[in-house]
Amino acid sequence: MKYAKMNGLGNAIGVVDARDSHFVVTGEIVRALAEPSQGIGFDQLMVLNPPTNPLADIQCDIWNADGSKVGACGNGTRCVAWYLMRNSGFDHVVIETKAGLLGASKAGADSISVDMGEPLLDWDHIPLSAPMDTLSVALNLSQYDEANLDHPTALSMGNPHCIVFVEDTDLAPVQKLGPMIENHPLFPEMVNVGFAQIISNSQIRLRVWERGIGETKACGTGACAALVAAVRRGLCNRLADIEVSGGTMTIEWRVSDNHVIMTGPVELETEGCINTTLFDRSPSA
Repeated sequence: MKYAKMNGLGNAIGVVDARDSHFVVTGEIVRALAEPSQGIGFDQLMVLNPPTNPLADIQCDIWNADGSKVGACGNGTRCVAWYLMRNSGFDHVVIETKAGLLGASKAGADSISVDMGEPLLDWDHIPLSAPMDTLSVALNLSQYDEANLDHPTALSMGNPHCIVFVEDTDLAPVQKLGPMIENHPLFPEMVNVGFAQIISNSQIRLRVWERGIGETKACGTGACAALVAAVRRGLCNRLADIEVSGGTMTIEWRVSDNHVIMTGPVELETEGCINTTLFDRSPSA
């Protein structure tokens, strides 16, 4: 089974092409492949399957390194789109995910734009465990001094996000506060936590604590969520550069159709084949 090890602004992405292998990927297998010493090594794994929707070029299952399945991964989607475009010669592809159909287009030699669809802003669509205004979510963290914590904004970009606005991302308590919010009972599916610093009306700095992973160098859906949250609060324009530790993405929340467009680079690190006979699970097992 072919694989590619890629990254989107430093976020490690594994792309496994299972279209011809009929191989059953499980959480246990994902965890094994995530170990750099014995597998591929990645933050997220994108598993390519034949599409079930006739409008799509590919169907993609998305896994975190801990073996949990997720609905969306922006950086991973850019990597999948680049992989498909390189092998097909097309400049546009449609990827079928749990979050819906995502259209992607070439934006340069190693840059991809992805239409991430509309953000979900209602409490029950994120989801939250109780009704509330998602623009300003009260977490009531008894273990943490909330005097220095602005009430965050919650939304979904195919996966749940909580955006905390801070004065300085370098000083933000990401390692302490990230896991506390990730596992807060308000988020029944856990949540990705973004710490966003507004530099100007067209520039945001961002650090992201990803559920099931920890802090990562980049998070595509997190960058989209930060832009949407900042616009909702009147803090920036609908088009802005989002700076993460791995580099910069450009995010636009379009007025015309309410869709969020993510543009950023991808990099191919290595390619190879996985010997599927090393695993016990297969359709015939």
